[in-house]
Amino acid sequence: MLLLQVVIGGLLVGAIYALFSSGLTLIWGMMNFINFAHGEFVMLGMYVALLVVVWLGGGPAVFGFAAAFALFVLGVVIYMSLIREVLRGPMLSQILSTFGLALLLRYTAFWIFSANFVSLPQTSLSGTVDIGGVLMPVAQLVAGVVAIALTIGLHLLLTRTTVGSKLLAVAEDRQAAMLVGIRPDRMQALAWGLSAAAAGIAGALMATAYPWSPSVGETFGLTAFVVVALGGFGSVPGALIAGLLIGLIQSLSAFWLGAIYKDIVVYALFVALLWLRPQGLMGKA
Repeated sequence: MLLLQVVIGGLLVGAIYALFSSGLTLIWGMMNFINFAHGEFVMLGMYVALLVVVWLGGGPAVFGFAAAFALFVLGVVIYMSLIREVLRGPMLSQILSTFGLALLLRYTAFWIFSANFVSLPQTSLSGTVDIGGVLMPVAQLVAGVVAIALTIGLHLLLTRTTVGSKLLAVAEDRQAAMLVGIRPDRMQALAWGLSAAAAGIAGALMATAYPWSPSVGETFGLTAFVVVALGGFGSVPGALIAGLLIGLIQSLSAFWLGAIYKDIVVYALFVALLWLRPQGLMGKA
């Protein structure tokens, strides 16, 4: 029973990995652009949740929507003010721009919130639930289920809606998309908004179960790159599978070998898989 609890816990954490990684893979699929500040978007989502709970007394539903809205706006602003300009420059400028943005967001958070770890006060998601003898924290269970639903929703948005068709049209051929009346800048700004919003919601969900500090974005950013590389760059279903897989491997490694070995196992398997299949699990060769 304990092993089953470990497996379920790992899958639930992996679902949140999948949600914030799907935003990173969306940007890569749309623009062939690597956003090194993506982990900081997750971190900001966590602080938005904290501010909503402390200042407004809002519950999980309120701070989830607040994090999504705040990060969506931030993503659009960053695209319109920074990314749109550096896209015209060399690849090195593109890489350094989001690396610098990550440092700016991280150290601004240090300045505002200090380096101390914080956690959310008691919410309606506090406590545990017994599911067939498996004890699960309510916050972790709700966060995992919501994360899976949102990741699937993002995939359906991209593949089953008119907006998704326009986003994919811009990703395939920007000039051809313009010829049929699609405005690429508007679609790419929307992609940045959706990517940041996914990270923001994931951050708010993580905040319900784990303490954090401004440096947590660095860890999440690295995790997102591993998930996207394993799942295949540009593939939301790939990010979902890879996220669940990494969460499960981390959980089982911590259970069998000890918590300090969980990341070593993940990164060793990550390197081995890229060696055998460089395009990732669901990427195209």
